Amino acid sequence: MAIQVTYRWTRRLSMRIVKNGDVHVSAPIGMSRQKITAFIEEHHEWIERARKKTLERQQQRAAFFNKLPLTTRAQAEEALKRLKVQVEPMVERHAKEMGVQPSRVYYKPTISRWGQCNVRDRSICISTYVLLLPEWCVEHVVVHELCHLLEPSHNARFYSLMDQYFPRWREARKETHKRCRME
Repeated sequence: MAIQVTYRWTRRLSMRIVKNGDVHVSAPIGMSRQKITAFIEEHHEWIERARKKTLERQQQRAAFFNKLPLTTRAQAEEALKRLKVQVEPMVERHAKEMGVQPSRVYYKPTISRWGQCNVRDRSICISTYVLLLPEWCVEHVVVHELCHLLEPSHNARFYSLMDQYFPRWREARKETHKRCRME
């Protein structure tokens, strides 16, 4: 376990456990190393519990994403074929309803996000791993990315568009996070 201390313009000490289990401590500029060490030692039990929880969460995520094997070319091609059959009709239907047209839709096996919209070139990327989600959650991802063609940021207008075009988006987001414990 590595401990990284960063001095910042802050009033108090804080710490967090990052994905690899290391401890990141933020300390006020000028605070003595002795106070920081004492703070870490005082919170030793919390650190151990948090590291255990982080490891468990990572194992859950790995188990979830490993349900879709993409290690061989044949597996990747089969997943892409299934993905296109499921996603392309959704994109076509919702894009028409919303009055938008993505320049292209492409797919990548990303685990950090379900979809991504590049508003500059109007392209949409969908994670191959949406195949692990129920169809209505996949539809949520599609509508979410299409809404970004109308509103780039996650502001009140964006969520109003989501309410208009996919009223179950909150429920879908909750279900998606529950299934894979995405951060």
